[in-house]
Amino acid sequence: MLEIIKSIIFGIVEGITEWLPISSTGHMILLDEFIKMNISEQFKEMYLVVIQLGAIMAVVLLFWWEIWPFCKGENFEKHYVKNKKISFLDCFKFVKQDIFIMWFKILVACIPAVIVELLWGDKLEAAFYNYQTVSIMLIVVGIVFILVENRNKNHTAKVDSIAGITYQTAFLIGMFQLIAAVFPGTSRSGATIIGGLMLGLSRTIAAEFTFYLAVPAMFGASFIKIIKFGLAFTGTQIAILLTGMITAFVVSVVVIKFLMGYIKKHDFKVFGWYRIVLGALVLAYFMIK
Repeated sequence: MLEIIKSIIFGIVEGITEWLPISSTGHMILLDEFIKMNISEQFKEMYLVVIQLGAIMAVVLLFWWEIWPFCKGENFEKHYVKNKKISFLDCFKFVKQDIFIMWFKILVACIPAVIVELLWGDKLEAAFYNYQTVSIMLIVVGIVFILVENRNKNHTAKVDSIAGITYQTAFLIGMFQLIAAVFPGTSRSGATIIGGLMLGLSRTIAAEFTFYLAVPAMFGASFIKIIKFGLAFTGTQIAILLTGMITAFVVSVVVIKFLMGYIKKHDFKVFGWYRIVLGALVLAYFMIK
């Protein structure tokens, strides 16, 4: 029962930090320093990644009609009115082209991180998954957030729609995501949002593209971790994992709604300052520990 409570805490932290640009991986690593779960190192390594599936399902729920390309468009509506009922396969005959193209751009953006993860994922994790890297990247990316927002204060966004993102821009955002894949504490959402802002995206579009980009990125990372761990889960392990995922899902729904409302009136500098303060506190804590 105690491990279930701990998993709820991890799920809450995951749901909050996955979408706010303050580094979910960094917070999970730091949380693990203070709340030790009575689980094997192999399961914990998998758990800290797969718990993100709960968070990603919140994106699927909230943005379903923005990311699902089938059963869409004027032709589908005419067909539906005429036939009243349609089969599942009929649905795939009607595709909204701009959503379909968006997914190709998202796949392009995923290429850099996928290549690096497959080739050097374990080595990078062993080298950089520690509080020193997390603290430094929290501070560095926090500073970058403030600088980018100050620069953008007198600039008008060039791209104010997902359709306006080119393949080249998508790939460059993927390169920013790669920084987060290598250095924990960077924040995947933070890196891609910064990349989007620097490339001329509005805050809302940068955040939305980050959410969509997370879908294949997290599913892919979770799939790799599960395959490496194996499917021989105990009942306790399943309970711990599901508890964390469900908690992360519920919290993520609330946080995503909050963030999308917040950035319509505010910039990201408050998250930059938060990162700087947290990074400094973590460094101080471990220096005197």
